[in-house]
Amino acid sequence: MPLHPEYQTMLAQLAEMEGPDLIDLPVATGREMFRAMQPQAFDVEVGAVSDVDAGGVPARIYRPEGEGPFPVVIMFHGGGWVIGDLDTADRQSREVCRGTGALVVSVDYRLAPEHRFPAAADDCYAATRWAAEHAPDHEGDASRLAVAGDSAGGNLAAVVAQMARDRGGPRLVFQLLVYPVTDGVDPGWPSYRDNGDGYLLTTAAMGWFWNHYAPSAADRHNPYASPLQAESLAGLPPALVMTAEFDPLRDEGEAYARALRAAGVDAELVRCDGFIHGFFSHTGTIPATRKAMAKACNALSAAFA
Repeated sequence: MPLHPEYQTMLAQLAEMEGPDLIDLPVATGREMFRAMQPQAFDVEVGAVSDVDAGGVPARIYRPEGEGPFPVVIMFHGGGWVIGDLDTADRQSREVCRGTGALVVSVDYRLAPEHRFPAAADDCYAATRWAAEHAPDHEGDASRLAVAGDSAGGNLAAVVAQMARDRGGPRLVFQLLVYPVTDGVDPGWPSYRDNGDGYLLTTAAMGWFWNHYAPSAADRHNPYASPLQAESLAGLPPALVMTAEFDPLRDEGEAYARALRAAGVDAELVRCDGFIHGFFSHTGTIPATRKAMAKACNALSAAFA
């Protein structure tokens, strides 16, 4: 399909602004620029919001309206493991909380290059263990626990699912992987060639992110950095993998969905035609993306039921 008209307009407007590329900026400046592009969404109301210490990892809990116990979604933000924080993930955290009626625990994991692999993965797993142990303290139901994330956050959700399997828990009932990074080893995916420039996320930016997070080849072969490199994906929780048609990450995300299925995991793959990378956080500006958010929330709700 052609690029969705709403994205054609958005990308044309961004091109007219002629701002600097992320990879040409100091990391701190890039973080500020990304934060300005992803403001908090106080218009998406939830029952309550509170900041907590999740086992030594900062996190933010979004509580839905109503009475618990609520299912729990642990969410990991995107940003290439280098940029992004609790504020930039605020809209999607609120949307998932409202759309599922679940308690959302948004995790503020350590960022590269100050903290390289496996710091982010270790933080996300530690926060997931904390959420399982302390869910009742926040009206959460630890028997209905899912992980979710987009882009680098999708990578971390997939990694935490593998860690939970490998380390004896906690038990997860679902993993929501939205345009996830799954492979830092093979740079030859066709979607990198076809969508590597002009669609917000670029091939050059992905190289910049990987070089900050996991610069060594040995680290990139580690399945906790590149989940597609795992020897086995058997025994992982059911998954919804969502990709965007015009995204460099499309092919590796879809390859991960196929690998999950081949390993006997119930994995649904949805390609969002006409969309670009980042659609999960665009519900406030690109109305067409709201259908994809609803699909994600419905999948989580079905898993909790």
